[in-house]
Amino acid sequence: MAHTKAQKTVKGNRDSKSKRLGVKLYGGQAAEAGNIIIRQKGTKVNAGPGTMLGRDFTIMALKKGTVKFYTKLGNTYVRID
Repeated sequence: MAHTKAQKTVKGNRDSKSKRLGVKLYGGQAAEAGNIIIRQKGTKVNAGPGTMLGRDFTIMALKKGTVKFYTKLGNTYVRID
């Protein structure tokens, strides 16, 4: 026979595509305005001076400079110096 006996057997064999989350520019690296620094789900890292938090929690550089990570009151931030 050229068909499957039980229908919908393929339904459980699919997997979602990976979203390529994570840090794209690390501390000390140069950033241009508009560069993506971090892709994340939720605010694991917060946006500091010179950066912007996007609608999907992506942190982007607003100006040219060097990426710096720091912690303040237990929260991690990224800034552009």
